[in-house]
Amino acid sequence: MSKLKIPVWLLLPLITAGIVTTLPGALTAGEIKIAVASNFSETIKVIARHFESETGNRVILSFGSTGKHYAQIRNGAPFHAFFAADSRRPQLLEKEDRIVTGSRFTYAIGKVVLWSPKPGYVDRGTKVLQQGDFRHLAIANPKLAPYGRAAREVLQRFKLWNSLRKRMVRGENIGQTFQFVKSGNAELGFVAYSQVKHPDQDPTGSIWVVPQSYYTPIRQQAVLLSDDPVASAFMDFVRSPQSLDLIKSYGYGSE
Repeated sequence: MSKLKIPVWLLLPLITAGIVTTLPGALTAGEIKIAVASNFSETIKVIARHFESETGNRVILSFGSTGKHYAQIRNGAPFHAFFAADSRRPQLLEKEDRIVTGSRFTYAIGKVVLWSPKPGYVDRGTKVLQQGDFRHLAIANPKLAPYGRAAREVLQRFKLWNSLRKRMVRGENIGQTFQFVKSGNAELGFVAYSQVKHPDQDPTGSIWVVPQSYYTPIRQQAVLLSDDPVASAFMDFVRSPQSLDLIKSYGYGSE
């Protein structure tokens, strides 16, 4: 008597529920937890959906500031991989022997923009900042978020940091900073280009793409924290030509 062959797609719900744990002739679907810098949230959501569709695995994404994620990982948070908004924290984790050897790589170069949802408000330069015709300027916390540190460097370059400090509202991460501006709680703010630039769609409102020579390059690096085959496969997927093209389409640069 021949054995009954059950289609994989019928078994995937049982695998997810833990009812079926082994699947002869096929890989068992897995689940991975990924810590992700807030600026990369929309981009990695798309990448994760493609990965899940192609592999049957599940990707759980946790967004937040790079500084807070770093502290959580050091305190034992069960993440399989970490996509930081800088290179410093991944390098520290590597020195502390907390990553899979040789897994650190640059997945994107971040770009800072001054943005307002109001058309014609932000000029291509610092005129709007120098005139001071606004109540609040949003930036991410420079101590926690690399994009906040970059914003501080830009303001210091034009000697505006001290004069504008009382008008600043600081987000814990770049995601919160973006919401301050989008909601109107701040008339304008320094955000990530990826938050306003989407594939085949021009940014709304008004924007100044700050020259990258005005701030320390934002090399966003990722590391594998666990020697898990699904997590390793996901990292390879992020480095594929398909994913790299998608990352560029969201306004990121590459090395």
